[in-house]
Amino acid sequence: MDSNPIDNINDVIHGRLRLGIMAYLSTVNPASFPELLKKTGTSNGNLSTHLTKLETAGYIRQEKGYNGKRPQTLIHLTDPGRAAWIDYLGAMRALLGS
Repeated sequence: MDSNPIDNINDVIHGRLRLGIMAYLSTVNPASFPELLKKTGTSNGNLSTHLTKLETAGYIRQEKGYNGKRPQTLIHLTDPGRAAWIDYLGAMRALLGS
């Protein structure tokens, strides 16, 4: 018996904000925290919470450092994150095609 295509949707990625983060990082990697704030239109705390969820899953890596004397956080899509993103897109295609 084949599984239902909806069962293959990755819940970690599928949240609206996390989906936007992953989509953006798939084309712009790395992205700065302020850049993601601007692209997502969310608050610092909300973005931090969702980045932590993606980082816990191993999909992103946060690099904290400095740009001159200013703190800077860069968010990188990891290789497992890129693979999960490609799988997510495949699952969405399968769902739409069924």
